[in-house]
Amino acid sequence: MTQLSYVHGASDKPLLGETLGQNFDTASEQYKDLLALVSRHQNIRYTYAQLREQVDIVACSLLRLGFKTGDRLGLWATNCAEWTIIQYACAKTGIILVNMNPSYRRTELEYSLNKVGCTGLVIISTFKDSDYVKMVYDVVPELKTAEIGRLRADHAPTLRYVININDDKNPGILNYSALLQTPTTKELAQLQQINQQLQFDDPINIQFTSGTTGNPKGTVLTHHNILNNGYFIGETIKLTPDDAVSIAVPLFHCFGMVIGNIACITHGSTMVYHDQVFNPLENLKAITEEKCTAAYGVPTMFINMLEHPDFAKYDMSSLRTGVMAGTICPMEVMKKVIDKMNMSEVTICYGMTETSPVSMQSHVDDPLEKRVSTVGRIHPHVEVKIIDADGRIVPRGTPGELCTRGYSVMQGYWQDAVKTAEAIDQAGWMHTGDLATMDDEGYCAIVGRIKDLVIRGGENLFPREIEDFLYTHPDILEAQVVGVPDERYGEELCAWIKPRDGSTLSEQDIRDFCDGQISRQKIPRYIRIVEEFPMTASGKIQKFKIREMMKEELGN
Repeated sequence: MTQLSYVHGASDKPLLGETLGQNFDTASEQYKDLLALVSRHQNIRYTYAQLREQVDIVACSLLRLGFKTGDRLGLWATNCAEWTIIQYACAKTGIILVNMNPSYRRTELEYSLNKVGCTGLVIISTFKDSDYVKMVYDVVPELKTAEIGRLRADHAPTLRYVININDDKNPGILNYSALLQTPTTKELAQLQQINQQLQFDDPINIQFTSGTTGNPKGTVLTHHNILNNGYFIGETIKLTPDDAVSIAVPLFHCFGMVIGNIACITHGSTMVYHDQVFNPLENLKAITEEKCTAAYGVPTMFINMLEHPDFAKYDMSSLRTGVMAGTICPMEVMKKVIDKMNMSEVTICYGMTETSPVSMQSHVDDPLEKRVSTVGRIHPHVEVKIIDADGRIVPRGTPGELCTRGYSVMQGYWQDAVKTAEAIDQAGWMHTGDLATMDDEGYCAIVGRIKDLVIRGGENLFPREIEDFLYTHPDILEAQVVGVPDERYGEELCAWIKPRDGSTLSEQDIRDFCDGQISRQKIPRYIRIVEEFPMTASGKIQKFKIREMMKEELGN
């Protein structure tokens, strides 16, 4: 009988049957004297006991202000120690943390606040060209004259508090420093009572999807979702209290918050933040000086570190493992990370916000060939199947849509039953929209997005395959391939190429490189040499924007 593309992550390690806050309290006691958090740009170093003290102080202050279990608190900030303190203060009080992208502008702020009905919003003052205080005042001008905690705003009717992590004074805005009041014995007892009464299936986090089509959707995640996902990611890369993890990815994203913070705290490891946002040089310094044993990043981040002119000055010998995720990882980049950054046990994670996020991961001892060509095998306690357009499971080796089911699947999109039903079918399967194949050993390879699949003259072409080939050219730093409309063939291939510094690469050079090496129909008709790709704040390349820009250029 033909083996079908279905796997189940049977495991002898049980799921954690507790809340995020309960797990944090256990960890902070068990590892109390060990280093929990290093925020280098803030000169902050907390042991687990000190982090617990900060979390309890802020949690009690939020309760004192009137926040209740189930209220939504927006967090609109770059990476900092306060981000993680607030994350766990919410976890212990049952306040639902709403992650907000620091690159949001005024319209997106207003949309997010109202989509989920935020009671409070935590911000930083400014970063680069973003003036967060000004944008808040633009949305809620009433804040300038409102008594703190008594805001009534036309364009954000549920909002009562705005809290600024920074110390500058602004009318109507409470400073984070005001939350740092020593709680009474009674307040601490009340906090612990709430923490113990919370249930692990309660929602505790809302993350907005990228919103490549239409408005972003609020993905509702529970304690059970994200605690267990973080725990099993840490188990897979074999984290221990001796590990220090360079978390170069944004905390507002699942990668930073779950794969980063939660994986570390469930294993007593150290979280290391090198800067507010990714900076290749500062991250290299952090890895060297903090003797990090693991490094996290999207492929572009690793490329930027490897290509930095000062890369050779820094000692990567402490590195052992890490996670590369967020987008498809080119094979050549993976090989360099292993060879040049000493990350012999680096793993690839595959997932999406709606699945907490990880459902597939390579193992530290998987053969190199599997780690560079697949996204690994099924995560513990999760199911994956690959289906055809009719919903039938396909044979091993046949491309189809990857679907996942298990503890990690979100509760749903916030107050949007229609969109939830479109994503999660009646049998509980989350339809990812990703095209994948599964081999006989259960390893999955992502061959593209269903929407990225290019159909040229009736033939299916997979951009990932062509990108992997282009990466073998010594002068190509990054490559992205998309489909653009064509009257004759329906679609044609277009490649955007980012060359290495100092390269004189031309469009004809690339065509010559492809000629005779890949099938003629796979050679992109359109080739553009570019300096940058359109990116999300979490480091993902936005292929849909490349398509839009090419359609406009070509007059389609």
